[in-house]
Amino acid sequence: MLAFVRHGETLDNREGRLLGRSDPPLTPKGRLQAEALAAALAPLEPGAVFSSPLARAVETATSIAQACGIEVAVDERLIEIDYGQWERRSLVDVPADAAAVSTDPAATFPEGESLVDVSARVVPFCKDVLAREGLVVAVTHVSPVKAAVAWALGVGDEIAWRMHLSLGSITRLGERRGEPFLLTFNETAHLRA
Repeated sequence: MLAFVRHGETLDNREGRLLGRSDPPLTPKGRLQAEALAAALAPLEPGAVFSSPLARAVETATSIAQACGIEVAVDERLIEIDYGQWERRSLVDVPADAAAVSTDPAATFPEGESLVDVSARVVPFCKDVLAREGLVVAVTHVSPVKAAVAWALGVGDEIAWRMHLSLGSITRLGERRGEPFLLTFNETAHLRA
């Protein structure tokens, strides 16, 4: 089983900004979310914890890995989408011509990448991990999790714009008879404990 974790809160998340490759730290609330994730996942005894190379994901993954007594393995395939020129823009400041990006998964953000690009790196990661025995945790960002969910459901990447994924959430994928499936999506009960 593969448990995708969206990292904890950063100031950019709280302010409603597009946060791709920028590297802000977690807020105090984000660190509490990381601790709650660790408390929820450690009893499941994951065999590995992978992380995006970005600090907000590594910090979240480190909390989980320490609670499990294992090391974090950084995997570049888990990095967030590159928003290019739109990086750190407030969602209200996104240009009106953004419709192309929200309707065509192959459309790239100006000087950035597309949802198809994200899927091209996330799907091989999923296949590699689901071939392993036991639970694996992957701490990443909103776009890679959505790409993995679209793959597991056998639908197009354009579905990403129709999903909401909370900070500090858990989404679980499994494999049965060689086919991926979505077990849970956007679990947040551990954050209310």
